[in-house]
Amino acid sequence: MTENVVVLGAGYAGTGAISKLQSELGGNARLTWIADVDYHLVLHESHRVIRDPDVQSDITFPVTQVADPSTRFIQDEVVGLDVDDQLVELADSDPVEYDYVLVAMGSQTAYYGIPGLEEHSLTLKSLDDALEIHDAVKEASQDATRGEPAQIVVGGAGLSGIQTAGEIAEFRDAHRAPIEIHLVEALDEIFPGNDPEIQQALRDLLEDAGVRIHTDDPITEATDEVIEFDEGEPLDHDVLIWTGGITGRDALDDAALEKEHNRVTVAANFQTSVDNVFAIGDSALIDQGDQPAPPTAQAAWQAAEIVGENISRAIENRPLKTWEYDDKGTVISVGEKAVAHEVKPAFGISLPVDTFGGVPAKNLKKMIAARWIADITSWNEARKSWSAL
Repeated sequence: MTENVVVLGAGYAGTGAISKLQSELGGNARLTWIADVDYHLVLHESHRVIRDPDVQSDITFPVTQVADPSTRFIQDEVVGLDVDDQLVELADSDPVEYDYVLVAMGSQTAYYGIPGLEEHSLTLKSLDDALEIHDAVKEASQDATRGEPAQIVVGGAGLSGIQTAGEIAEFRDAHRAPIEIHLVEALDEIFPGNDPEIQQALRDLLEDAGVRIHTDDPITEATDEVIEFDEGEPLDHDVLIWTGGITGRDALDDAALEKEHNRVTVAANFQTSVDNVFAIGDSALIDQGDQPAPPTAQAAWQAAEIVGENISRAIENRPLKTWEYDDKGTVISVGEKAVAHEVKPAFGISLPVDTFGGVPAKNLKKMIAARWIADITSWNEARKSWSAL
């Protein structure tokens, strides 16, 4: 019997899994891909759109460039998953039956119950979000009066917050826009939980770019004009961007799966509490011993490669592979500059330092994105996107 395999999501996890499944399944299954957009976005470069909306054409790729002709694609919003009847429930289409389903829908923004934060902030989870931030920053700078620059506040100094602040600084400089940029972090240092060496390198780049950094004081409330802090003075804002956390998608609210914070708990072979439901990416908390796999593009790319094979193995009643996350290092951009940290040696070449910047870090970040684009499309597409990365 031919099995129905359904993949939910067109982010790194879903797109990578589709690419792998197409090579693994052959004629053993019918493959259906469901996503709310008809393109794949290179999300870790979406902050570039804040500075220049024209970049979007270089970091978005139609699903037709990824999906084989035999792969059925449905553009619709997933609103539920019925694991008993094995149905994916959609907003505007009939439910889709499955024998195996891969949940790879990514995450949504967590607001941690902070009053007013959801109502008064923008987020960066999609291409539309990046375009909205661009428009808001541009409008605020145009409305600024002489001597009273627009106040742009980025909440959360993780990877997304740092890169967002860097792009707004590039926009300010390119347009000579009257803007002051603030980066706010509740914990005692930016890029929390990471090595002090990369934290300091990023702080130096942000401060050189004129970004004002506020740490060690959580936001307690947000209004349309001000954010309040636990201890410090209130901070006015014309635009507030929140990048401070993630939680699972609402579509999984009623799914009869084991979850934490609406993210599906998953074994190291990507099986959920229901054997024919698999999950990877930000939708999942993947068992890796003491800590789950991080919600990063790097982890999603690695997991997608193995989950495609494991679903094929499940169909054939073969043992599933166990995945172990391999941290290959960190590369973060601050506008046109970048910092790389603890990057694993490649091609037999060892690096003399743990943390470095300059042209090597910038080109490494571009190469990482280009490699991903080439993997899901072609090196020709990656070459065309190079200048925008």
